Amino acid sequence: MKKILIVRFSSIGDIVLTTPVIRCLKNSLPDSEIHYLTKSKYFDIVKNNPNVDKVHSIINEVDEVISNLKEENFDFIVDLHHNLRTLRLRLVLNKRSYQFPKLNFNKWLLTTFKINKMPNLHIVDRYFQAVKDIGIKNDLKGLDYFIPKKDEINIKNFHIPKEFIVYAIGAQKATKRMPTQNIIKLINSLDQGVVLLGGVTDLNEARKITEACNNSINLCGDLNLNQSASIIKQSKKVITHDTGLMHIASAFQKPIISIWGNTVPELGMYPYMPSNPIDYSIHQVKGLKCRPCSKIGYSSCPKKHFNCMNKQDLSKIKSEIIK
Repeated sequence: MKKILIVRFSSIGDIVLTTPVIRCLKNSLPDSEIHYLTKSKYFDIVKNNPNVDKVHSIINEVDEVISNLKEENFDFIVDLHHNLRTLRLRLVLNKRSYQFPKLNFNKWLLTTFKINKMPNLHIVDRYFQAVKDIGIKNDLKGLDYFIPKKDEINIKNFHIPKEFIVYAIGAQKATKRMPTQNIIKLINSLDQGVVLLGGVTDLNEARKITEACNNSINLCGDLNLNQSASIIKQSKKVITHDTGLMHIASAFQKPIISIWGNTVPELGMYPYMPSNPIDYSIHQVKGLKCRPCSKIGYSSCPKKHFNCMNKQDLSKIKSEIIK
């Protein structure tokens, strides 16, 4: 039996994107014991995965769990975060380890000088490069997301129609989100009911949308992540920005309409559905010299014009939704 530690500290989408590696490790080494180290606020995402035997978590620093991890006596470590903290962790545990190519220099070239040296490869496929030397291959079955029974939502309780679209209106950074007035225009152009998903921080914008759009239902801030995933699982389609809920929608093989602002798909984080690559569309304003301005995003547009979202073609997005 092999005891394996997988490391990915954050965030929601990145952790969901590691699930194919977890599954393929477990299937290739069925007698192995797979442990996962992440931040405590993402503990539940991993805990529900049947391919993970034990989850370790930290609040801020790896020192919090070093002694416990030493006692586990792992055979090897799969580092899918690959930063200074995980380097220190690997050195302290002193076990054989495997890392994926993070390509920080390539990302810097792309975001700073708009020179694209990124490989034409999704980050999931780069994750698999970390385990290729031990014979683990991608089964191309896509992402996993597991919802505990207690978090399964009955849509009737929220007066949601049988057929509905989800709009994941949030994103970690403002420059990844389409302006509220454009979201309102888009939703008002649709005939179907639209359920708004997001966190507490999206609540004010969601209220503005529901006040302006009679066909929208606001669930922002009312659900935990697993409950939001349950809503996505029951939806017909998902409109989303470059955010964690996009990857959860990919796990459920939902048709995805993805809207991109300051980030670009070339960074390798677009919807991952290898068995259904035609089930997602990417909407972005091409030809902007300032884009991508960051691999993560900003609280506001550095150039003040926010053309990457203000110039989105709403009619084209609508056509993709109703197609």
